[in-house]
Amino acid sequence: MMSSTFFMPPVNVIGENALADAVATLQGYGFKKALIVTDSFLSKSGMADEVIKLLNEVDIQAAIFDGTNPNPTTKNVADGLAILKAEKCDFVISLGGGSPHDCAKGIALCATNGDDISAFEGLDKTKHPQLPMVAINTTAGTASEMTRFCIITDEERHVKMAIVDKNSTPILSVNDPHMMKGMPKGLTAATGMDALTHSIEAYISTAANPITDACALKAITLIIENLQAAVEHGDNIEARDNMAYAQFLAGMAFNNASLGYVHAMAHQLGGMYDLPHGVCNAVLLPHVLDFNKSAASGRLKEVAKAMHIDVANMSDMDAADAAIAKIRELSAAINIPANLTALNAKAEDIPLLSKNALLDVCSATNPVQGTQADVENIFKAAM
Repeated sequence: MMSSTFFMPPVNVIGENALADAVATLQGYGFKKALIVTDSFLSKSGMADEVIKLLNEVDIQAAIFDGTNPNPTTKNVADGLAILKAEKCDFVISLGGGSPHDCAKGIALCATNGDDISAFEGLDKTKHPQLPMVAINTTAGTASEMTRFCIITDEERHVKMAIVDKNSTPILSVNDPHMMKGMPKGLTAATGMDALTHSIEAYISTAANPITDACALKAITLIIENLQAAVEHGDNIEARDNMAYAQFLAGMAFNNASLGYVHAMAHQLGGMYDLPHGVCNAVLLPHVLDFNKSAASGRLKEVAKAMHIDVANMSDMDAADAAIAKIRELSAAINIPANLTALNAKAEDIPLLSKNALLDVCSATNPVQGTQADVENIFKAAM
């Protein structure tokens, strides 16, 4: 086996009361003023004020940028960077799900590496560590609070740029299930399916290793056991807590084994149509796994086992099909749209979407390396 490198934040606080514990930890870092990067919903809900109050208690000041879009853009990063400079902030706090985390990573990278975020598209393009960043998570899905992945939409090209950079890893991540109780059903479902996609794509990735395998399989089991309960009963703290651990484990898996065609394709749908990332993943996942099962049926049998499917008397291919059927069943149970047509994707865009998907950094570790025609056929099957 080739050598593998494992990335994650040095400090990660997870579970009930994690937020208060994390702010106490921050006290020892010597920071003076935070730029809190969030969205208008969390700003209006009072969650940002709660964080500011906790910071003030340990003598840390804060400025707010709450202009993050659901798919953060190059303009969001530039706007946030301007506030960071004007307010002379010495670190960044992201508050929210993947969108504020990614926007904050973009701001923190630009603060130390130059103002143009699009210069950092691809793998490890920055020269300097980003401004220190603390990520406070409010969703159980993207794991952006603990990864080196930063996805920013380039508005001019209508493309989601995948920035995968060791310098974009936060120094501290926070997962407190009490901050996830208010998450609406649709967001809980979409982010949960994002985490399931992370764990399955990481498990069948060509860069998987024993550490990422262990994380991925445990994440799959926790998601199968808890996602439906978290969607249906948002204030079920046990389900929320288990989903926080699940998405974090899935993050540990894909942050180090990378992903595959589901994400490479979903990034294009998000960039072209401004769609929710987790929903795009959920719709594409069974179709991409159908394509990949020729090379990954043995691994998908292990995925099926992690989903509590009895695979004892099944062939690898039958077990792979059972895993795919279970994913479709879960998606339907939590009201994920049935296909891309329901998301208003257009058949005439498929050639361009496919071309850009093959250029996405996530496509490199897909177990079957397909042609443009192959990717077009997966998109067509998902329509």
